[in-house]
Amino acid sequence: MTVGIPKEIKNNESRVGMTPAGVFELVKNNHTVYVQSGAGEGSGFFNQDYQQAGATILDTIGQVYAMSDMIVKVKEPIAEEYNLIQEGQIVFTYFHFASSEALTRAMIKSKSICIAYETVEDEDGTLPLLTPMSEVAGRMAIQQGAKYLEKPVKGKGVLLGGVPGVSPGRVLVLGAGTVGIQAAKMAAGLGAQVTILDVNMKRLRYVNDIMPSHVVTGFSNEFNIRKHIKTNDLIIGGVLLKGAKAPNLITRDMLKDMHPGTVIVDVAVDQGGCVETTKPTTHEDPIYIIDDVVHYCVANMPGAVPYTSTVALTNVTLPYVLKLANLGWRSACKLDKSLEKGLNVVEGEVVYKEIAETFHLEPVLA
Repeated sequence: MTVGIPKEIKNNESRVGMTPAGVFELVKNNHTVYVQSGAGEGSGFFNQDYQQAGATILDTIGQVYAMSDMIVKVKEPIAEEYNLIQEGQIVFTYFHFASSEALTRAMIKSKSICIAYETVEDEDGTLPLLTPMSEVAGRMAIQQGAKYLEKPVKGKGVLLGGVPGVSPGRVLVLGAGTVGIQAAKMAAGLGAQVTILDVNMKRLRYVNDIMPSHVVTGFSNEFNIRKHIKTNDLIIGGVLLKGAKAPNLITRDMLKDMHPGTVIVDVAVDQGGCVETTKPTTHEDPIYIIDDVVHYCVANMPGAVPYTSTVALTNVTLPYVLKLANLGWRSACKLDKSLEKGLNVVEGEVVYKEIAETFHLEPVLA
């Protein structure tokens, strides 16, 4: 199979779909790999690194799409790429279809095979290809939140860890999944007082067992959220519904109950956000302010640490890329039920139930 690695063209996206080590494994398995010139530079991987691993370097993104049976990316295709995708071509990347009807319609029109990293699901319900980026985003959420709590960027002027004689900052984490736990871990490490809310008591018990005593758990409901937002300095949105749009746990009217300069970091922005006032931002222009509340809603947070993110992503995607390349998508998905759950749009039909429901389409069995 021919596998193409294009350069990401989304704003400030410096990750790349595969490391030279991943390319080496594909070539070792007798596959041809095309890498767009400069695709890996943002992550610290250069053309010669890919050539030494056995890849062929192509000048343009159009050439990569035109010559490849399978495209391996990081972020969803954007408008400039829609017409490059060919009928029957496998596109393996993060799609987050539920947050974009335009993307969904474009991929239906392309009649390609869209396999989404974020819906590949193991038997135990874990999402192996989403986990490493959720780990990065959860940890980054605290770094960014701590920065935007500073007064020069319109925050409350609170140091999360406090100092002797001054209480530490307070962090509210919505969701005890991978993002929430990593965020709580980082915030606790800085010395902040952390509250983590979820509707899953098993997850809350787990958090209670592994976290230090200054991380406390609570059940997530509107009453408790309204209570906690009044006293917390930094709010992390880390709620995920697999393949579906995130629920709005914080509504516009709740902002008036927050202290001016409170910071919201909505990591769920890729799935529409769990805050009603969330809208996607970029690393170039990461924040906006509504009702004196600072919103940080960058849709590709791990793109700011591309070396770490690219290596972490290739570690988990490569086994699936090899299966797809070695067996073809039909056989690979038939043999691997985890991979099969990654099928979102196939040859012009939506095959993932939650996406079909989001856009009132009829799901078709793959």
